[in-house]
Amino acid sequence: MAAMTPPLWPARLHHLRRDSPQPERLARFYGELLGDRVAPLPDASWLVAGRGRQLVIGKGDAASVPYFALQMQDAAHLEGYREKLSGSEGFSSPLLEKNAYAVTDPDGRKVVFGVPKETAGEGGLPGRLQHFVCATERLPQMLEFYRDLGMVESDRVLEKDSRDADALAAVFLRSDPEHHSFAAFRAPQSRPDHHCYETNGWLDIRDWADRMASLRIPLWWGPGRHGPGNNLFFMIEDPDGHKVEFSAELELMPREMPHRTWPHEQRTLNLWGSAWMRS
Repeated sequence: MAAMTPPLWPARLHHLRRDSPQPERLARFYGELLGDRVAPLPDASWLVAGRGRQLVIGKGDAASVPYFALQMQDAAHLEGYREKLSGSEGFSSPLLEKNAYAVTDPDGRKVVFGVPKETAGEGGLPGRLQHFVCATERLPQMLEFYRDLGMVESDRVLEKDSRDADALAAVFLRSDPEHHSFAAFRAPQSRPDHHCYETNGWLDIRDWADRMASLRIPLWWGPGRHGPGNNLFFMIEDPDGHKVEFSAELELMPREMPHRTWPHEQRTLNLWGSAWMRS
């Protein structure tokens, strides 16, 4: 893909696909976890839909995420972006109109662009699907790829505060004013890392944690506060070991604001205490 700055901004994460050897079981887990509607889809996958959040769950490798989809503003935005994007191909998703398309990132995951269909999904506690994060063996290449898509770098985490690209430990990129819609961590093996639901504030974090308690789902990490993004958070694990984050008060950044750098240390990932270090 040639270097470029196509008109992606503003775009927002709309949904992602989670695969599992037991997709119905995983779909019903998320339905209970989130208090959302669960329904079969015509292609034998499952839809979990709630308040500002949708997941497609299909049959595949445990904890895999074969694609995530960004919501464009309208058909004109979608078509104008495609005209400046090289290497795209048509893509079919049950949640997007027929003119959706995708490109493939350096780890083989598809990034989908589309205009959503109307989907009913109300009820449950507030928590909009907000970002997806992966771990990767190819962090510099992933950073270049997603910047070429038109995402804006918000923060980078560096070993020993070095500015050498080989010292990259993590990058956070935004496609609208919210601090990141996508991020990637350096790791020995490429894999999904987590997806996140953004709530309305600290009291929602309390309410979601109380819901976890009522479902006897232990908090895996947190509560805490991230350095990059400055958001409050906690994480749990789903039955396949994929991490799920609940967040509040994610930082907003103007498009023109330059990225910042952070040292690769526990305090960067959790200002309040211990951290999950991917490498």
